[in-house]
Amino acid sequence: MLARLRWPLPALLTWGAAWALFLALQQVGASVWIALAGAAAIGVALSGWASSWWRRAIIALGFPVSLALSGAAHVPPWAWLLPLALLLLIYPLNAWRDAPLFPTPQHALRELAGPAPLPAGAWVLDAGCGLGDGLQALREAYPGAQLHGLEWSWPLRALCGLRCPWARVRQGDIWRANWAPYALVYLFQRPESMARAVAKARSQLQPGAWLVSLEFEAAELLPQAVLRTPDGRRLWLYRAPLQVHQH
Repeated sequence: MLARLRWPLPALLTWGAAWALFLALQQVGASVWIALAGAAAIGVALSGWASSWWRRAIIALGFPVSLALSGAAHVPPWAWLLPLALLLLIYPLNAWRDAPLFPTPQHALRELAGPAPLPAGAWVLDAGCGLGDGLQALREAYPGAQLHGLEWSWPLRALCGLRCPWARVRQGDIWRANWAPYALVYLFQRPESMARAVAKARSQLQPGAWLVSLEFEAAELLPQAVLRTPDGRRLWLYRAPLQVHQH
């Protein structure tokens, strides 16, 4: 996973993948515009694995900058705005503090219903559902639940809706949404956003509701359970009313 690699390896691998796609598309006769758009999309998509906004920008814009400097393609100057436009469309500036495109691994949540059973019809929220991998994993764990997804990016929300037609997927800000109706809120965020998630969960989750975080611990809380996913990550389970560590 790019997120686990030491910097600048994620940037180098992404730029290499973008260049490989750009050259491959031109080899099969695609226009320079299609090749540029495809390679730029690779950089934008993989930029989500970076741990800070400036690293995301470096990953996303590295290919078009290197292409411009190389002179390998002749396009008008304004064409270099395309990668930036893609980046802002998929992941707007006011959401860069969150975790873009962190896909939940397949079967990562299949054991979740054991320690955190839910009644049939319970409302479950994937807060920041991206392309829908988390919703698919939640469906495996809770086939009888009413699954909801909330995603800030309109393009990702649309794609998620196509992939998960059985879920109610909405565009919106997870930090402004009301978490009170949900029996379980699932997160795959970043360490930097966990304190904010804890504060929101403590103020809004009803007694008995669950806050579930993949990989990243809410350090100030006492977990109800900690599971291991098939790929070795930890799945942190917290139950409302959330218990705080006593120092």
